[in-house]
Amino acid sequence: MKKITHAVIPVAGFGTRMLPLSKSVPKELLPLGNRPAIHYVVEEAIAAGIKHIVLVGHAQKSAIENYFDMNAELDNQLRHKGKDELADSLNWLPEDVTVSMIRQGKALGLGHAVLAARPIIGEHDFAVLLPDVVLDPFITDMRKNNLAFMLAEFANNNHSQILVDKVADSEVHKYGIAKLSEGSDFNEINASTDANASFKVAGFIEKPSLADAPSRLAVVGRYVFSNKIFDYLVNTTASVGGEIQLTDAIDALISQHGVDVTTMVGDSYDAGDMRSYMQAFIYFAERQLATNE
Repeated sequence: MKKITHAVIPVAGFGTRMLPLSKSVPKELLPLGNRPAIHYVVEEAIAAGIKHIVLVGHAQKSAIENYFDMNAELDNQLRHKGKDELADSLNWLPEDVTVSMIRQGKALGLGHAVLAARPIIGEHDFAVLLPDVVLDPFITDMRKNNLAFMLAEFANNNHSQILVDKVADSEVHKYGIAKLSEGSDFNEINASTDANASFKVAGFIEKPSLADAPSRLAVVGRYVFSNKIFDYLVNTTASVGGEIQLTDAIDALISQHGVDVTTMVGDSYDAGDMRSYMQAFIYFAERQLATNE
């Protein structure tokens, strides 16, 4: 069984959907309740068993790396004032977890951002978590659901995994939509809302019209990849917008090695969209206040 311990989080985007908030503060550090959005994404990865997290950013995103580093001066001042509990809460990363940052260089798309992590990931298989997508940590068990389930499935069958969730007909055109392999049990898919379930996928269609959509299963923003994805990314030419698309490499991976989709348990929030972000902020704040966190 292969145990994946590495994850890539691309954080190089400028967050144009969140302007003017994201003009001087990275969108990943905008708060959801009393913690920045990326805090929950990293917590999710750690709960699933990830030990080395690679942030792919650029020069203006050093504040994200600093967030996960220890501020010795602040730590000393807090402890000098007797605020040891607060100081401890700021240094929450487990000792066996490493957070690294590497620069993307040029903004050539999500596929290029994932490929930029290769010098650190090396020969390891790995997960990818998009920081815009924050999964609800209050109603699911991150130690066994969603990403954790995907890692276990990969360990069992060596198939790369992509998290999907059912969306309304009116939302289909906003997402990459999964085309399931022949023989997939749609009744089982419709019933798999309380527990993760994995199905073979034949491919994906990016932002289709409702008439052209092969299903209502939209990509959520969590992936588990065989290291072979790097070889396909190296050979993927730029397409839409002059960018290297991750979906192009996934299509190649499907044809050669097989890829599964995992249905999501719980809810997710788009922390990179202003309306969804505001709704998420209120929800997270209310839940934290209710539990006195």
